Amino acid sequence: MNGNRSENTTTELDSLPDDALQARLLEGVSRTFALTIPQLPEGLAKPVSNAYLLCRIVDTIEDEVSLNSAQKREFCSQFIDVVAGREVPEKLSKALTPLLSDQTIPLERELIRLMPRVIAITHGLDDGQREALSQCVAIMGKGMAEFQDSDLSHGLADMQAMDSYCYHVAGVVGEMLTRLFCHYSPEIDSHHDVMMKLGVSFGQGLQMTNILKDLWDDHSRGVCWLPRSIFAAKGFDLADLQPNHANPKFVEGFQHLIGIAHAHLRNALEYTLLIPSYETGIREFCLWALGMAMLTLRKINAHLYFSDSRQVKITRRSVKAVIVGSRLARRSNISLKSLFYLVGRGLPIPDRQVLALAATVTTTVKSKP
Repeated sequence: MNGNRSENTTTELDSLPDDALQARLLEGVSRTFALTIPQLPEGLAKPVSNAYLLCRIVDTIEDEVSLNSAQKREFCSQFIDVVAGREVPEKLSKALTPLLSDQTIPLERELIRLMPRVIAITHGLDDGQREALSQCVAIMGKGMAEFQDSDLSHGLADMQAMDSYCYHVAGVVGEMLTRLFCHYSPEIDSHHDVMMKLGVSFGQGLQMTNILKDLWDDHSRGVCWLPRSIFAAKGFDLADLQPNHANPKFVEGFQHLIGIAHAHLRNALEYTLLIPSYETGIREFCLWALGMAMLTLRKINAHLYFSDSRQVKITRRSVKAVIVGSRLARRSNISLKSLFYLVGRGLPIPDRQVLALAATVTTTVKSKP
């Protein structure tokens, strides 16, 4: 019966037109982006959907347990060439598909099989959009491969290493989205340099929130993305980390990271406020992601001794609250700031060094004639 369902899914996907295909694949591999991307205007929804599918292919390669480090590097390198148009996707798809393990979810397997169609959509975009997607995949593919060679069982070395990881998996997505937004809107493009910097911070805020939420899921796989130096400064060795601990020193370090993530999400708000208020779809796309991350941080901070990611996952009611609140406040910068600070009450104070980025760039914007 499982085989029949798989065959039916394959037949269904093959018969879908491009936009419907991308929507169906996104629904299966990323519920969050399947929810947020449709809020974008027509000129952005297609390239952004395609971009996230390309990034998911890189993720699938990097997460595949049946592949060794050398294979992952080679497949990522081939995929970078495929996106850039230097190689054909059919060869890579046929080589990779039979190597996927049972741990790869069915829609990710279909995404790899349908790589030629996804790439055809990529190559049908205009030059500026293709360039933005190609740059993102190149940086992400090369960077993620570097971390695959590291011993991650007891965390990253320091905050600099965590920043680097977050940049290669999420900050580059912030840069890519900024390029697409600027390509779409001359008014947004007038803030290009500022938004490129804030976009990286936006991506890091979302990624750090996921890292904190997924701490124990990653730990069960023998992986830890937390920076050892932050916890060592509090007197805790990440090598000793185990679920159901009762160590306040670990919690001190964990709250320090919540404060850093909080600061990056405040930068994300500044990023969103630079988008013209009449671009309600782009604002909602950003606000929904930002709101869900803030509520997740609140839940993590309220359950600092959690031992399962399900304990800090936000509810559907919370997601609906984010959607309603964003739609009510999306046109008013004052309302959005008030809402952000209300949601952030009780969280560790945002890291001042991270906030300095927003202070610098927004001052630059205000000083322009």
